[in-house]
Amino acid sequence: MSKIPITLVIAGAVSAAFAATSSLPVQAQAKEKCYGISLAGKNDCAAGPGTTCAGTSTEDFQGNAWTLVDIGTCAEIELPGDRLGSIEPLERDLPAT
Repeated sequence: MSKIPITLVIAGAVSAAFAATSSLPVQAQAKEKCYGISLAGKNDCAAGPGTTCAGTSTEDFQGNAWTLVDIGTCAEIELPGDRLGSIEPLERDLPAT
């Protein structure tokens, strides 16, 4: 038996293994809650008093409504009116009581 076919079989197997691992999903980035960046009705779960869960915020950029973002990016999110996201609930843009 020739060494060339065996080498080709091994090379093919190695190539297939690399191809299989490169098609696996990339591990998701770690996330954190970012308050005050959601549009009305577009928040993730538990938006604070007056809301029950995802999609229940009533104000754009509601300070007690949050959306999950990649860790470390929240405070860099720029919004209209010189607003910024926060990893802590905010006292701004809350619904009228």
